[in-house]
Amino acid sequence: MKTETFEEKLDYSKALLEKLMNPEITLEESVKLYEEGLKNIKEAQKLIEEAKTKITVIEQANQNIENNL
Repeated sequence: MKTETFEEKLDYSKALLEKLMNPEITLEESVKLYEEGLKNIKEAQKLIEEAKTKITVIEQANQNIENNL
């Protein structure tokens, strides 16, 4: 199973928002889309946190290399 990228999750969130803006959807559909959106946003936030961690590790490694020169 392919993991969605942050950009794909962002596009999906935009699509969900467009659907939620439709005045003709039912309350039940709105709630379902809202739940999907929250789940998607949490997954996107996790990807951002993972990227931040990787950047921190890279910066620390780079700093260690510079200190040893």
